[in-house]
Amino acid sequence: MTQSSQFRSLSNFSVRSIGIITKRADKPAADFAEELEEWLKKRQVSVDINTIHPQQNILVVLGGDGTLLRIAEQAARYSIPVIGINLGHLGFLTELTREEAKQSLEAILSASVNVENRMMIKAAVEKGNQTTTLGYALNDVVISKNSLDRILNLFTTANGELITTYKADGLIFSTPTGSTAYNLSAGGPLVYPGLASILVTPICPFMLGSRPILLPSKITIATTIDESNYAGSANIIIDGRPSGKLHKDERITIQTAEHPLQLIVPPHRDYFSILRNKLHWGSHQTTR
Repeated sequence: MTQSSQFRSLSNFSVRSIGIITKRADKPAADFAEELEEWLKKRQVSVDINTIHPQQNILVVLGGDGTLLRIAEQAARYSIPVIGINLGHLGFLTELTREEAKQSLEAILSASVNVENRMMIKAAVEKGNQTTTLGYALNDVVISKNSLDRILNLFTTANGELITTYKADGLIFSTPTGSTAYNLSAGGPLVYPGLASILVTPICPFMLGSRPILLPSKITIATTIDESNYAGSANIIIDGRPSGKLHKDERITIQTAEHPLQLIVPPHRDYFSILRNKLHWGSHQTTR
């Protein structure tokens, strides 16, 4: 495959090994995985189901966006391009339907396809001289208060420079890909996925002047709980998965991950058409 540091590139694959990842405990996904396995083996392609290893040329995800998010870190670490096939409603990441699957895989086996480098972020917690990496996110890292706790005071910096102390129920650190997820629900902006940046969006801020901010991707963002008399902790959630606690004597850092996720995208469906479809933009307008 042709490697590129660009956001989108035209790539050729020499496909000998494919991994198929299915939605957990989903019989339609499991059945379709067996059907695709038989179809691919007739084309001299080896197949592993629900196993990822560095020798695989691509990963085929059968499910929704949540299934793709679950394997994004491992796929990015091994630099394995991923194609998402949604067996329900089309997602922002799993863009293809079941009916389009074999045609799209045929194109991958025999022609050039579009691959996008989707930026990921990594979260770590520092306590004294010890740093613990919590995980990597394709969508977002969230700091959230417990349901009965009072609002959090979150002292937040960018490369050591104070942004502000957010008084809020929490903070969302989002990639451009994740701007259509929790960030959007919390009032944050939509960001084109090719823009290298990190969004910081407060959750239910106490002050209306606390607005989302878009920062360059090379910045390190750090947050601590700024309350001397606070006895509780905040939840840390990475791509929807509970990933630990943030205590008042610790700080969480957010940085751009070393490797992006390589996402195979269909040529006939662009980012704005997905937004129009999912967000129902211009449903009563005609195309000029």
